[in-house]
Amino acid sequence: MRTVLEEVRSWHRPLMLMVLAMSGLVLTAGIGLAVDGREILNESVWLKPFKFGLSFVLYGATLAWLLSKLRKAKRFGWWTGTAFAITGIVDVGFIAVQAARGTFSHFNDNSDTFNQVGQKVFMSGVMGLFGASLVVAIMLLFQRIGDAPLNRAIRVGLGLAVAGMALAFYLVGSQGQRQDVTDAYGHPVTLAGSHGIGVEAGGPGMPLTNWSTVGGDLRIPHFVGLHAIHFLLLTVLALSLLTARVEWLRPERVRHRLVGVAAFGYTGVMITVTVQAFRGQALIHPDVQTLGMLGGFLAVSLAALFGVVAAARRQADVRRPAERAEGFEKLGV
Repeated sequence: MRTVLEEVRSWHRPLMLMVLAMSGLVLTAGIGLAVDGREILNESVWLKPFKFGLSFVLYGATLAWLLSKLRKAKRFGWWTGTAFAITGIVDVGFIAVQAARGTFSHFNDNSDTFNQVGQKVFMSGVMGLFGASLVVAIMLLFQRIGDAPLNRAIRVGLGLAVAGMALAFYLVGSQGQRQDVTDAYGHPVTLAGSHGIGVEAGGPGMPLTNWSTVGGDLRIPHFVGLHAIHFLLLTVLALSLLTARVEWLRPERVRHRLVGVAAFGYTGVMITVTVQAFRGQALIHPDVQTLGMLGGFLAVSLAALFGVVAAARRQADVRRPAERAEGFEKLGV
C-alpha cells in the first residue's frame, strides 16, 4: 500500500487536484440525483454533472499517470497537463453551475450575460481539452513508457480518445439545429444544436446514460472513444496477470499482438457506433447494415485472435523440449 501511495504522489499534481475536485462533484451530483427533483428534458439536472465528473476522474487520473512517465520534454508535458486540468475544472464547473441554476449548459443560446459569457468560455474549453489531449498523444508516439504491449495500448487508446473528443466539436452546436424548450423552472430556452441525429432533444433515453432509444446519439461514440485507453490498459493488466498461469502468454511479442487485436476490435466498435449515430439510428435498434459492419469487425478480430493464440501455443510447444534439454545440460545429465 505504501508503494502504491508513493507512486500516486509522483503523478501530475495539478491533474490529480482536478481529479479530487471532480470526485467531489461526483459525490455532490450523486446527492443531487437522490434529493433534488428538478428535471430538464426528462432527466435530473444533476445527471450531466455526475457523468462528466466521473469521466474526468477516470481520464484525468490516466493522464496524470502517463505524464509522470515522460522521459523527454517533461516540463512541456507538465504545462500541457496543467492546461488540461485548469480547462477541465472551468468547463465542468460551468456544467455544474448551470445544473444548480436548473438550466442547460450545452447548446444554450439564451441571451442572459452569464450564459453568453459561459458559452464562449465553454466552447474555448472544448478546444483546449482536445488540443491538450492531442499534444500528449503526439508526445507519447515518440517515447517509450513501458513494454511493447503497454506502449501499444497507450498510443492506440489515446488516439481513439482524441478521435472521440473531436466529436465534441460537432456536439457543441455545429449542426445549426434550433429547438425551443423549457428549463427546470419552466422558463423558455433556445437550444442551438443537439447531440441527437434525426431526433429532438428530450426524447426517450436509456437508463442512466439517457442515450436516445429512438434516434442517433453522438454521445455514444464520444464516450466509447474517450474510454478506449481504459479498456486497453485493463487488457494489458489482464494479460500480465495471466502470464503467471499461461505459459504461451509470457513472450512480450505475444501480448503485444493480442493488444493489437483488442485495439482493432475496439476501433471497429467505435467506427460502427459512429456510423450508426450519423445514420440516425438508436444504439439498441441496429439494422442489418449496422450488424453486418459490427459482425465484419468482430469476425476479423476473432480470426486474428485465433491466429495469434495458435502461433503462440506452437512456439511454446517448441520451446518446452529445448528448455528441458538445456536444463539437463546444466545439471550435467
